[in-house]
Amino acid sequence: MLGGPRLTLSHGRGYLQDTWEKAYQDHRRKVQEARPVVDSRAPLTLSHLRLKLGKLKLEEGRLAVIDRDNRLLLEKLSRILRPGGQTRSGGTCAHRSGN
Repeated sequence: MLGGPRLTLSHGRGYLQDTWEKAYQDHRRKVQEARPVVDSRAPLTLSHLRLKLGKLKLEEGRLAVIDRDNRLLLEKLSRILRPGGQTRSGGTCAHRSGN
């Protein structure tokens, strides 16, 4: 469609015809040089959405509880395994009947 429809005027043909022809050629050139404008990149993610500080804080608290429980278990085991260590503070255990 490079030729396209042409507007012809019976009077004043020269200047207006040249102006319209130039405008049409400029338009055709711009259409040919047009590039796609669709942005196919991934959307930007904000750092506070990626970092998730609340989740890290909960994880830190959970790990602190696990460390504390592990320390308590280790202390109990070391108390039991000490030479002559007893599991109960005080005297001997009284055996109870299951009946």
